[in-house]
Amino acid sequence: MSLPPIPPPLEGLGKRPFSFYPPVLGVEHNEWVFQKATWSEIHVVNTKTGMEVWVPRRFLGEVSRIDEPVMIVGLKRELEYKAGALWPHQRRVVEIPKAVNDILRPLPTEPRSGHAGMAGIRLEDGAESRIGKLIAAVLVVGIAVTFLAVSLFQRRQDSRNVTYVPILQQSLGLSAQDDYYAVVRKLGEPKDDRWRSDTGELQYRLLHYPQRGVYVILMGVERDKARYIGALDGNWKAVDAVELPNAGNTRSMLNRLGRF
Repeated sequence: MSLPPIPPPLEGLGKRPFSFYPPVLGVEHNEWVFQKATWSEIHVVNTKTGMEVWVPRRFLGEVSRIDEPVMIVGLKRELEYKAGALWPHQRRVVEIPKAVNDILRPLPTEPRSGHAGMAGIRLEDGAESRIGKLIAAVLVVGIAVTFLAVSLFQRRQDSRNVTYVPILQQSLGLSAQDDYYAVVRKLGEPKDDRWRSDTGELQYRLLHYPQRGVYVILMGVERDKARYIGALDGNWKAVDAVELPNAGNTRSMLNRLGRF
């Protein structure tokens, strides 16, 4: 007896636009609309370029329960658009070339006979003994030089070689539902307030709080709908992020965001 069909998770979105996370490589505008579905694939259309692609169901993750700042559809693998279809992105690994072996020297020929053979044996024994002593001496000198270099390097370490990374000791108390006015009510007026639009037409708003040492980031498709997605420190590293339902959080998105 066959089981009743299970509706695909994206059918409930209707014509509401959404974004894939992580974004599809090779596609600049990350906003899509659901069209139709089969048992193995879903058909989506890019809202800006009109590009139509089929996404295999095995790569689809969870759909976020909230649509602010934007509806998110999770992907189980990082996908890449090429040759008119979506493929799992393969990161190339460069193999380090092997060193060329030295040419082996030919072994000395055996002496013919008599005293010459005995002399040859004595000479070979003496040569092997000298070579063994030379190798041992080189190893000892190499170990000594390495130990000395490490000791000198450690002694010369000073405060200029130490990097201090500020880390927030507590949450800012902000959530994905907080807009600009909610942030100002909780943290006060920012010293700096500026906008940036990326290639996918997402709007980013930066609020600088130097007394806290953080940059608060808001994001949205429209400026009046921008919501809090996290905070960055003075080194532009994520120190606070928003949890996404069943799809991790926004920390990796913040770390990939360029300075502005």
